Amino acid sequence: MNYCIVVISLLLALSTSVNGQSTAPAPVPAPEYTNLTELLSVAGPFHTVLDYLVSTKVIDTFQEQANNTEEGITLFVPKDSAFSKLKKPSLSNLTGDQFKSLCLFHALPHYYSLADFKNLSEISPVSTFAGGELYSLNFTYVSGTVHLSSGWANTKVSSAVHATYPVAVYQVDKVLLPEAIFGTNIPPTPAPAPVVDIGPDADSPDHGKNVAASSPDSSSRSSSYRMMNWGMLNHLFLAIVGGFLMFL
Repeated sequence: MNYCIVVISLLLALSTSVNGQSTAPAPVPAPEYTNLTELLSVAGPFHTVLDYLVSTKVIDTFQEQANNTEEGITLFVPKDSAFSKLKKPSLSNLTGDQFKSLCLFHALPHYYSLADFKNLSEISPVSTFAGGELYSLNFTYVSGTVHLSSGWANTKVSSAVHATYPVAVYQVDKVLLPEAIFGTNIPPTPAPAPVVDIGPDADSPDHGKNVAASSPDSSSRSSSYRMMNWGMLNHLFLAIVGGFLMFL
Protein backbone atom coordinates (compact mmCIF):
# COMPACT_ATOMS: atom_id res chain seq x y z
CA MET A 1 0.00 0.00 0.00
CA ASN A 2 2.75 2.37 0.95
CA TYR A 3 4.67 1.31 -2.15
CA CYS A 4 1.72 2.29 -4.40
CA ILE A 5 1.46 5.67 -2.72
CA VAL A 6 5.16 6.32 -3.28
CA VAL A 7 4.92 5.36 -6.97
CA ILE A 8 1.87 7.56 -7.53
CA SER A 9 3.58 10.48 -5.79
CA LEU A 10 6.65 10.09 -7.99
CA LEU A 11 4.51 9.98 -11.15
CA LEU A 12 2.60 13.12 -10.12
CA ALA A 13 5.82 14.96 -9.33
CA LEU A 14 7.32 13.97 -12.67
CA SER A 15 4.19 15.03 -14.53
CA THR A 16 4.10 18.40 -12.76
CA SER A 17 7.77 18.94 -13.55
CA VAL A 18 7.29 18.18 -17.24
CA ASN A 19 4.16 20.32 -17.59
CA GLY A 20 5.72 23.17 -15.67
CA GLN A 21 8.55 23.51 -18.15
CA SER A 22 7.49 26.25 -20.58
CA THR A 23 8.59 25.91 -24.16
CA ALA A 24 11.29 28.44 -24.89
CA PRO A 25 10.12 30.95 -27.53
CA ALA A 26 11.85 30.95 -30.87
CA PRO A 27 14.42 33.70 -31.11
CA VAL A 28 13.21 36.79 -32.96
CA PRO A 29 15.21 37.24 -36.13
CA ALA A 30 17.31 40.35 -36.22
CA PRO A 31 16.21 43.05 -38.69
CA GLU A 32 17.72 42.66 -42.11
CA TYR A 33 20.84 44.75 -42.59
CA THR A 34 20.37 47.17 -45.45
CA ASN A 35 23.36 48.86 -47.01
CA LEU A 36 21.92 52.20 -48.10
CA THR A 37 24.82 53.02 -50.40
CA GLU A 38 24.45 49.78 -52.32
CA LEU A 39 20.67 50.10 -52.39
CA LEU A 40 20.67 53.60 -53.88
CA SER A 41 23.42 52.80 -56.36
CA VAL A 42 21.47 49.95 -57.98
CA ALA A 43 17.81 50.70 -57.23
CA GLY A 44 17.26 53.54 -59.66
CA PRO A 45 18.51 56.81 -61.13
CA PHE A 46 19.62 58.15 -57.74
CA HIS A 47 23.28 58.90 -58.47
CA THR A 48 23.00 62.62 -57.74
CA VAL A 49 21.34 62.31 -54.35
CA LEU A 50 23.71 59.47 -53.42
CA ASP A 51 26.73 61.63 -54.29
CA TYR A 52 25.36 64.40 -52.07
CA LEU A 53 24.69 62.02 -49.17
CA VAL A 54 28.19 60.58 -49.40
CA SER A 55 29.98 63.93 -49.78
CA THR A 56 28.20 65.39 -46.73
CA LYS A 57 28.59 62.12 -44.75
CA VAL A 58 24.83 62.18 -44.14
CA ILE A 59 24.74 58.63 -45.48
CA ASP A 60 26.59 57.54 -42.32
CA THR A 61 23.93 59.20 -40.13
CA PHE A 62 21.18 57.46 -42.06
CA GLN A 63 22.98 54.10 -41.92
CA GLU A 64 23.40 54.38 -38.16
CA GLN A 65 19.69 55.17 -37.76
CA ALA A 66 18.67 52.31 -40.03
CA ASN A 67 20.53 49.47 -38.39
CA ASN A 68 21.33 50.54 -34.85
CA THR A 69 18.00 51.88 -33.61
CA GLU A 70 14.53 50.43 -33.18
CA GLU A 71 12.90 53.42 -34.89
CA GLY A 72 14.24 52.71 -38.34
CA ILE A 73 14.28 55.32 -41.10
CA THR A 74 12.24 56.59 -44.05
CA LEU A 75 14.01 58.23 -47.00
CA PHE A 76 12.60 60.28 -49.88
CA VAL A 77 15.00 60.17 -52.81
CA PRO A 78 14.58 62.43 -55.86
CA LYS A 79 15.48 61.09 -59.27
CA ASP A 80 18.49 62.50 -61.09
CA SER A 81 16.15 64.37 -63.44
CA ALA A 82 14.67 66.24 -60.47
CA PHE A 83 18.03 67.88 -59.80
CA SER A 84 18.67 68.69 -63.47
CA LYS A 85 15.26 70.41 -63.72
CA LEU A 86 15.89 72.50 -60.61
CA LYS A 87 16.81 75.99 -61.85
CA LYS A 88 15.50 78.32 -59.15
CA PRO A 89 16.37 78.35 -56.38
CA SER A 90 19.88 77.14 -57.10
CA LEU A 91 21.78 74.75 -54.84
CA SER A 92 25.17 76.09 -55.86
CA ASN A 93 24.98 79.03 -53.45
CA LEU A 94 24.37 76.95 -50.33
CA THR A 95 26.89 76.79 -47.52
CA GLY A 96 28.23 73.46 -46.33
CA ASP A 97 25.88 73.39 -43.33
CA GLN A 98 22.89 74.34 -45.48
CA PHE A 99 23.70 71.62 -47.97
CA LYS A 100 23.96 69.06 -45.18
CA SER A 101 20.60 70.19 -43.76
CA LEU A 102 19.08 69.87 -47.22
CA CYS A 103 20.19 66.23 -47.33
CA LEU A 104 18.91 65.55 -43.82
CA PHE A 105 15.59 67.11 -44.83
CA HIS A 106 14.94 64.14 -47.13
CA ALA A 107 14.50 61.60 -44.32
CA LEU A 108 12.29 60.90 -41.31
CA PRO A 109 13.77 59.31 -38.16
CA HIS A 110 11.21 56.53 -38.16
CA TYR A 111 10.17 53.67 -40.42
CA TYR A 112 6.85 54.27 -42.22
CA SER A 113 5.15 51.88 -44.58
CA LEU A 114 2.91 53.30 -47.29
CA ALA A 115 -0.16 52.47 -45.22
CA ASP A 116 1.24 54.46 -42.28
CA PHE A 117 1.04 57.72 -44.22
CA LYS A 118 -2.75 57.72 -43.93
CA ASN A 119 -2.41 58.34 -40.19
CA LEU A 120 0.67 60.50 -40.66
CA SER A 121 -1.31 62.93 -42.80
CA GLU A 122 -3.57 63.63 -39.83
CA ILE A 123 -0.71 64.85 -37.63
CA SER A 124 1.21 66.89 -40.23
CA PRO A 125 3.54 68.71 -40.27
CA VAL A 126 6.14 66.06 -39.41
CA SER A 127 9.70 66.87 -38.40
CA THR A 128 12.49 65.51 -40.56
CA PHE A 129 16.05 64.52 -39.67
CA ALA A 130 17.06 68.16 -40.09
CA GLY A 131 14.80 69.12 -37.13
CA GLY A 132 12.90 72.32 -36.45
CA GLU A 133 9.50 73.59 -37.57
CA LEU A 134 10.86 75.05 -40.79
CA TYR A 135 12.39 71.66 -41.58
CA SER A 136 9.06 69.81 -41.46
CA LEU A 137 7.01 68.12 -44.18
CA ASN A 138 3.26 68.05 -44.74
CA PHE A 139 1.65 64.83 -45.92
CA THR A 140 -1.71 64.14 -47.50
CA TYR A 141 -3.03 60.71 -48.35
CA VAL A 142 -5.44 60.63 -51.28
CA SER A 143 -6.78 57.37 -52.72
CA GLY A 144 -3.64 55.45 -51.81
CA THR A 145 -1.23 58.13 -53.09
CA VAL A 146 1.11 59.92 -50.68
CA HIS A 147 1.59 63.64 -51.40
CA LEU A 148 4.39 65.70 -49.83
CA SER A 149 4.76 69.44 -49.46
CA SER A 150 7.76 71.38 -48.19
CA GLY A 151 6.33 74.77 -49.10
CA TRP A 152 8.72 75.22 -52.02
CA ALA A 153 8.03 71.82 -53.54
CA ASN A 154 4.85 69.79 -53.93
CA THR A 155 5.38 66.24 -55.07
CA LYS A 156 4.23 62.68 -54.43
CA VAL A 157 5.65 59.25 -53.80
CA SER A 158 5.90 57.76 -57.26
CA SER A 159 7.22 54.35 -56.22
CA ALA A 160 8.43 52.33 -53.25
CA VAL A 161 12.09 51.48 -53.78
CA HIS A 162 12.42 49.49 -50.54
CA ALA A 163 9.89 49.05 -47.76
CA THR A 164 11.07 46.42 -45.31
CA TYR A 165 11.61 47.30 -41.65
CA PRO A 166 13.75 49.06 -40.58
CA VAL A 167 14.33 50.86 -43.92
CA ALA A 168 11.80 52.50 -46.21
CA VAL A 169 12.98 54.28 -49.36
CA TYR A 170 10.45 56.11 -51.57
CA GLN A 171 11.07 57.79 -54.90
CA VAL A 172 9.85 61.37 -55.38
CA ASP A 173 9.82 63.49 -58.53
CA LYS A 174 11.07 66.76 -57.03
CA VAL A 175 13.83 67.94 -54.72
CA LEU A 176 12.42 68.83 -51.30
CA LEU A 177 13.38 72.42 -50.46
CA PRO A 178 13.01 73.53 -46.81
CA GLU A 179 11.79 76.98 -45.82
CA ALA A 180 14.56 77.22 -43.24
CA ILE A 181 17.07 77.56 -46.08
CA PHE A 182 15.15 79.14 -48.93
CA GLY A 183 12.82 81.35 -46.89
CA THR A 184 9.08 81.65 -46.69
CA ASN A 185 8.73 84.04 -49.65
CA ILE A 186 7.58 81.23 -51.92
CA PRO A 187 6.79 82.30 -55.50
CA PRO A 188 3.15 81.74 -56.48
CA THR A 189 2.26 78.80 -58.63
CA PRO A 190 1.81 79.94 -62.27
CA ALA A 191 -1.81 80.15 -63.34
CA PRO A 192 -2.87 77.63 -65.97
CA ALA A 193 -2.89 78.88 -69.54
CA PRO A 194 -6.33 80.04 -70.77
CA VAL A 195 -8.23 77.62 -72.95
CA VAL A 196 -8.52 78.91 -76.53
CA ASP A 197 -11.98 78.43 -77.97
CA ILE A 198 -11.38 77.18 -81.48
CA GLY A 199 -14.30 77.61 -83.88
CA PRO A 200 -15.75 74.72 -85.88
CA ASP A 201 -13.96 73.57 -89.00
CA ALA A 202 -15.14 74.65 -92.38
CA ASP A 203 -16.28 71.11 -93.18
CA SER A 204 -18.26 70.69 -89.96
CA PRO A 205 -22.08 70.82 -89.99
CA ASP A 206 -22.04 73.73 -87.52
CA HIS A 207 -19.95 75.76 -89.90
CA GLY A 208 -22.51 75.25 -92.65
CA LYS A 209 -25.29 76.36 -90.31
CA ASN A 210 -23.36 79.48 -89.38
CA VAL A 211 -22.75 80.33 -93.00
CA ALA A 212 -26.39 79.74 -93.82
CA ALA A 213 -27.53 81.84 -90.88
CA SER A 214 -25.31 84.74 -91.91
CA SER A 215 -26.25 84.60 -95.63
CA PRO A 216 -29.40 86.80 -95.43
CA ASP A 217 -27.52 89.62 -93.75
CA SER A 218 -24.73 89.37 -96.28
CA SER A 219 -27.21 89.45 -99.17
CA SER A 220 -29.03 92.47 -97.77
CA ARG A 221 -25.75 94.36 -97.31
CA SER A 222 -24.69 93.57 -100.86
CA SER A 223 -28.04 94.82 -102.21
CA SER A 224 -27.69 98.07 -100.26
CA TYR A 225 -24.22 98.64 -101.68
CA ARG A 226 -25.47 98.07 -105.23
CA MET A 227 -28.36 100.55 -104.77
CA MET A 228 -26.03 103.23 -103.39
CA ASN A 229 -23.63 102.85 -106.29
CA TRP A 230 -26.47 103.01 -108.84
CA GLY A 231 -27.82 106.22 -107.27
CA MET A 232 -24.41 107.88 -107.40
CA LEU A 233 -24.02 106.97 -111.07
CA ASN A 234 -27.44 108.49 -111.87
CA HIS A 235 -26.51 111.78 -110.18
CA LEU A 236 -23.17 111.87 -112.00
CA PHE A 237 -24.85 111.24 -115.35
CA LEU A 238 -27.40 114.04 -114.82
CA ALA A 239 -24.66 116.46 -113.79
CA ILE A 240 -22.69 115.72 -116.97
CA VAL A 241 -25.77 116.13 -119.18
CA GLY A 242 -26.71 119.40 -117.45
CA GLY A 243 -23.23 120.83 -117.96
CA PHE A 244 -23.23 119.86 -121.58
CA LEU A 245 -26.62 121.62 -122.22
CA MET A 246 -25.28 124.85 -120.67
CA PHE A 247 -22.65 125.16 -123.41
CA LEU A 248 -25.23 124.74 -126.23
